[in-house]
Amino acid sequence: MRKITGAAFLSLDGVMQAPGGPAEDPTGGFDQGGWLFRIWDPGIEETLGSLFSGDYDLLLGRRTYDIFAAYWPYATGDNKPMSDAFGRANKYVLTRGQQALEWENSRRLSSVADVARTKAEPGRDLIIQGSSTIYPALLQAGLIDELITMTFPVMLGHGKRLFGKGTPVALLEMTKHRVTEKGTAVAHYRPGGELPPYPAEAPIPATSEREVARQAEIAAGTW
Repeated sequence: MRKITGAAFLSLDGVMQAPGGPAEDPTGGFDQGGWLFRIWDPGIEETLGSLFSGDYDLLLGRRTYDIFAAYWPYATGDNKPMSDAFGRANKYVLTRGQQALEWENSRRLSSVADVARTKAEPGRDLIIQGSSTIYPALLQAGLIDELITMTFPVMLGHGKRLFGKGTPVALLEMTKHRVTEKGTAVAHYRPGGELPPYPAEAPIPATSEREVARQAEIAAGTW
């Protein structure tokens, strides 16, 4: 069975939208595109080198695929090795649409069930890049084996976030972490099971008249 690893560049307030360039993804009025290279941290290069060494395939959402397909096949100079590596990789695109996938070695996945079948097949491990919209469903289905977050010391205020609507309630187990000299926190997680119930030894909820009144306001939607 293949391993699926998600690796995400994040701001401290959880935004992962358009790290690569000003025009990469302005949807929702996002005007901070290219933020990653405005605060580039060489300390994450070790993480990226380890992630993208060897052979791998890519698992992408449709918009990230469009961004990559418009850039990487045409990259030259220092970016040519990554261009070649991405070209060799199978690009599995999770999308409900039927648009053409013209980049070499691109394959359509129409559902999370298709991702599960692909994961179960023999082949290279899969790396998710970008693709914020596919994380909730994949986490809900238990298909992500490792999550690597690279959290930069910057706040962006708004934008697409890694853990969007539909993200399940679950524990994660940190397997390793480090902080670069510039303050980027690199953390590796694996699934950690279900969140346990509220423990019996925890503080007993308040039962004062004031708390009863507050609960009534919550129920009435006036709190």
